[in-house]
Amino acid sequence: MVDVGEKAVTHRLAVASGRITMQAATLKAIEAGSAKKGDVLAVARLAAIQAAKRTSELIPLAHPLALSRVAVDFTLKRRPSAVRIAVRVECRGPTGVEMEALTGAAVGLLTIYDMVKAIDRGMTLGEVRLEEKSGGRSGVFRRSGS
Repeated sequence: MVDVGEKAVTHRLAVASGRITMQAATLKAIEAGSAKKGDVLAVARLAAIQAAKRTSELIPLAHPLALSRVAVDFTLKRRPSAVRIAVRVECRGPTGVEMEALTGAAVGLLTIYDMVKAIDRGMTLGEVRLEEKSGGRSGVFRRSGS
C-alpha cells in the first residue's frame, strides 16, 4: 500500500458512472417494478452503497476509508434501452475516493444484471468511468462533455 500518512486530510469527492443496455421489455419491467426478484433499482442502490463502503476488501492495496456520503442515482434511457448509474462518494481523509465510486458503479450495474437476467441475458455493462474528482494534491478532474 502507498503510505498516505503524511498527506493532508482534505474533503475528497468522486463521481463515477456506467450503464447497462438491455431489451426494451427489460427496461419496462424495471420501471414497472415487476421483476420477480423485487425492486431492481432499490436493491442496486443498496449494493452500490455497500460496495463503495467495502472497496478496500475488494481491491488489493486500496485504503480503508471512513466515507461520509455515498449517493446513487439512476437514469432510465429509452433509445437504446438502458439504465445509467451515477455514484457520488465523499469523505475527509488523506486519499481519494475514486475507487469507491467506481466500485459502487460497477457493483450497482452487476446487481441490475442479476436482478433481471431471467428476462434478458443479453444485457451489456459498459462505460464505467470516473466523471469527476476533487480534493488532495492532484486537484480537480472533470471529464469533458459530462
